[in-house]
Amino acid sequence: MHDIHAANQMLKTALEYAEKNNCKKINSITIELGKVVEHDELIMPENLKYNIGLISKNTIAEDCEIIIISKDNNKLNLVEIDGV
Repeated sequence: MHDIHAANQMLKTALEYAEKNNCKKINSITIELGKVVEHDELIMPENLKYNIGLISKNTIAEDCEIIIISKDNNKLNLVEIDGV
């Protein structure tokens, strides 16, 4: 669970954006993920998806699609939120 912090950051940013834009439901979150190390371990796409799904329960992002785009860098960026 070393990447729960990264998942929390991504979800928090998505929820803040949704609130500012009066979204009632987040349908998808698109993230670019490079070779990011957190707590001496590489963040894996499947773990990031799982953790966002876990912590998004009872929020407007619950059950949203998490799209991870692999990048050849060392960055983690939230690039798109689709909501209504």
